[in-house]
Amino acid sequence: MELTFLGHACFRLKGKEVTLLTDPFDPSVGYAWPRPQARIVTVSHAHPGHSYTAGVGGEPRVVASPGEYEISGVFIQGLATYHDQEQGKKLGKNTIFLIDMEELRVLHLGDLGHPLSPEVAGRLGRIDVLLVPVGGGPTINARVAAGLIRSLEPRLVIPMHYRTEVWGQGLDPVLPFLKEMGVGEAAAQPRLSVTRSSLPAEPKVVVLDHPRP
Repeated sequence: MELTFLGHACFRLKGKEVTLLTDPFDPSVGYAWPRPQARIVTVSHAHPGHSYTAGVGGEPRVVASPGEYEISGVFIQGLATYHDQEQGKKLGKNTIFLIDMEELRVLHLGDLGHPLSPEVAGRLGRIDVLLVPVGGGPTINARVAAGLIRSLEPRLVIPMHYRTEVWGQGLDPVLPFLKEMGVGEAAAQPRLSVTRSSLPAEPKVVVLDHPRP
């Protein structure tokens, strides 16, 4: 599988036969929008920065609510969470998606705004790749994200939803999260190719570069 970070909370997961896109953002966010093609699109919540399905080509199947789905050999489990720490009273609901694709299990947390409950965490099982918000503000911050990582024990961790020179006023940059994880500064790479056999033995943080306008 090849993972590419398009910015904000949007990733392209490209397999041998299927491409899946997470949380496509409206171009008003500021990142360059390449009008990607996809067979499947997951939407964690209906805010414009996460639900720009009209900008995705290929007539994709959109998955935007909790439940279990099988599409083109990809298995997706959506679990209900919240966008804030008050059970959605401020910012509404959020769906996290566990994606089984190419023999890998990828968990996209969307705009998760609270620690996962033991009930939800217990339903996840093995996680190979975790896509996690780390910038604080309307989502979890670096400290909470690090705690989640310790409890979920993913093999690869890719941060998202943090301040960059393009977007993220009111959010923290990625560096506090890296420090929380004991990584220090990490050079961003353009994409990540991963297979089940190439997963590291211990959790590893990988920062993916974002596109410029």
